[in-house]
Amino acid sequence: MRLRERTLGKALVAAVGALAVAACSPPGATESAFASTAAPQVHPESGLTVIPLTVTTADGKRHEFRVEVAASAAQQARGLMFRTAMGADEGMIFPREDDPRESSFWMRNTVIPLDIIFIGPDRRILNVAANAVPYSETPVPSVGAAGAVLELNGGRAAELGIKAGDKVDW
Repeated sequence: MRLRERTLGKALVAAVGALAVAACSPPGATESAFASTAAPQVHPESGLTVIPLTVTTADGKRHEFRVEVAASAAQQARGLMFRTAMGADEGMIFPREDDPRESSFWMRNTVIPLDIIFIGPDRRILNVAANAVPYSETPVPSVGAAGAVLELNGGRAAELGIKAGDKVDW
């Protein structure tokens, strides 16, 4: 019994030591808050699942994002309302693959300007509504049936050269 207790004690000391080293590591030495792991990632503010999403532009440039998935009707109705900030490579995806349709979004209770990117069932961008105005209740429409809608920080699509026809994978 004493040998087992000593072995467990050594394992506990090693585990605590590893945690102490990780906690004392300099910034940037560990993976980001949304780095991939075996368990699904969850956004700390919304509680939504976070997944990787890639946009490939017509000239072959790839832009990687970490996006929250607004899967349910309630999650889609709330969207990014009341959010005061979002990281440069973060966003929210509203999947509608089972029911692609012409769509429109508004900015009710949305504090930050957004690029609203409508994605066709073939996962190609239909249109980009750039810099949607915070709090506006004016509908921002898709140009055709959207199988998903992606929201990024306002101006980010132009900054990265993201346009209609680009490919989106998630």
